[in-house]
Amino acid sequence: MRLEDYSLTSLKLSTHLPVPPAPVPSVAEYARSLRGTRRRYLPIGAKFAISYAIAVVWAFLSYQLAVRWIADLSALIGPITAYLAIFGIAILPGFMNAFMVASLLLDRRPRLTAASRAELPPVTILIAAYNEEASIADTLRSIDAQGYPGQLRVVAIDDGSKDGTAAILDAARTRYPWLDVILMPQNGGKSAALNAGFATVKTALVITIDGDSYLYRDALANLVRRMLEDPESTAAVAGAVLVRNSRRNLVTRVQEWDYFHGIAAVKRIQSLYQGTLVAQGAFSIYRSDALREVGGWQHVVGEDIVLTWALLEAGHRVGYAENACLFTNAPETWSQFIRQRQRWSRGLIEAFKSHWRLLFKPRPSTMFIWWNALFPYLDLVYSLVFLPGLVLAMFGHYHIAGPMTLVVLPLAMLVNFLMYQIQNGMFREQGLKVRRNVVGFVFYALLYSIVLQPACVLGYVKEMVLRTKNWGTK
Repeated sequence: MRLEDYSLTSLKLSTHLPVPPAPVPSVAEYARSLRGTRRRYLPIGAKFAISYAIAVVWAFLSYQLAVRWIADLSALIGPITAYLAIFGIAILPGFMNAFMVASLLLDRRPRLTAASRAELPPVTILIAAYNEEASIADTLRSIDAQGYPGQLRVVAIDDGSKDGTAAILDAARTRYPWLDVILMPQNGGKSAALNAGFATVKTALVITIDGDSYLYRDALANLVRRMLEDPESTAAVAGAVLVRNSRRNLVTRVQEWDYFHGIAAVKRIQSLYQGTLVAQGAFSIYRSDALREVGGWQHVVGEDIVLTWALLEAGHRVGYAENACLFTNAPETWSQFIRQRQRWSRGLIEAFKSHWRLLFKPRPSTMFIWWNALFPYLDLVYSLVFLPGLVLAMFGHYHIAGPMTLVVLPLAMLVNFLMYQIQNGMFREQGLKVRRNVVGFVFYALLYSIVLQPACVLGYVKEMVLRTKNWGTK
């Protein structure tokens, strides 16, 4: 269902919602009051051109080195299949890694202005919860501990939970005066729950948080301030989502590095070119007027990526606040992890179905849309060509996985090193410490893709053949 399908009269409220406050100053007015003198930076266009040129040179040299490899493989499987295989295994991943390395080296993110505790504009937080009795109380406590320096209202939407989530929320209303609760009459999906909560929002800024998350110190203020200090055309800013239950087992230990390294690196680079492709529902801030412009959250599997692409197609920018940290529970079994990544892959296909026109929008971030368009091909080649090639290499047949595949490894290692240094610096600034997790890192660096990319392929296939849209929290 769409945003306009909801009204307060159609919802069962556990408490009478207060009369919304009078209109507040615009986001732009607050932003102008906080922006300070900025250092001069290399223009974004120049950074993009330099990074792109370096990536092209790397890809060209890699291709020259791979000519003999392609010729040998062509004799076995034909030239077209050989080119598709080698470009998917080495050339294109090398291009992407080279672009990421160059961009990370050129990235100089402007710091927030000094008045970090200055009064900030009113915000509304939406929490869509489904069967979150084990964690929702912690989530509310973390919001209360923020001490947000501005007016705060939280709307928790229980989407027909079968456990004690509704009772916990009802009891919490007496403890937290900023909390309002909406009880959905039946489970309708995350997008329906968020739209129901958004129908009550009167503030210029709205934040979404998952019901099993924990906000770290000053996360709300840092997220809001990044929104205010980014360019005025910014419609959303993604927060930094980290793994809360990383000590549970190997599955969560590996994901700790994925969130800390892989996801954070990609978001950082995309935001450098002002086009972060996913303002994740777990922790992001939006301009309310921009949300209304695109019709809120759609009833899809990947409601956050589809919404983000709608904002980008409407001409807005989407940023990333690396110092606005939220810890969330990651899947604790491989089956849960695979289902999660299948949902994310389905969301990518849904985004292309609705917003394919972004492929032809003239802006630096368009290149990342094309990268996403290549992911199904790259994941398919990895799953159906490279993995069998590894098995053949164990028996002495190096036609697919051989010495040339090692060309990609130095750049991949450099990306990991650079991102570790950057993230470690951010952690120090926030009073956090990177925990020792050697086993998780080794598995992440060497074996993670063996599980991840086939799972993504299954997600692409499911989106092509299935019509069901199930509630997903991650």
